[in-house]
Amino acid sequence: MGFEQIAWFPLCIGLTAAGLVLSFLAFRRRGAASGLRMLAWALLPLAAYLTDALRAIWTIGSTAVGFVANLVFNPVVWSGVAVAGLSVVLFVVSGVLRGRKLRKAEAGAPAAAEAPAKTSAKTPAQAPAAGRPQAAAKPAVENKKASKGDDDFSDIEDLLRRRGIS
Repeated sequence: MGFEQIAWFPLCIGLTAAGLVLSFLAFRRRGAASGLRMLAWALLPLAAYLTDALRAIWTIGSTAVGFVANLVFNPVVWSGVAVAGLSVVLFVVSGVLRGRKLRKAEAGAPAAAEAPAKTSAKTPAQAPAAGRPQAAAKPAVENKKASKGDDDFSDIEDLLRRRGIS
């Protein structure tokens, strides 16, 4: 049934009149707030007719109903839904694989960067000067942490101590 084949004005007037009666009853039984809310709903069909919004509402509704009916009863559409689902699964799997690859690369990069630093030769500033006695070497920060013990909270304790929280 097309849009032009329906008598919209009598339908909208009838819906608005029924809504006005219901809003009067709601006003008397439940109070002003409920009655005014019902009145607002009751005026919408008439407003939609007068602004010619019914044509747009009809088009949207008939398109949605046609889409759903086509989705339910057409096997070609179901194969399209299956392909879309497969696409989503592939996106998720590729994201998981990419995340694993990035985590492995991040885990491998610090280990590779630390290895040359531990085995590298002393810099000229660290090398003893010719003719001068060698000064006592200051212990490194890593040695301080290692000397405190192997507990997992040494970093947290250092941070709290630096902030003045003991």
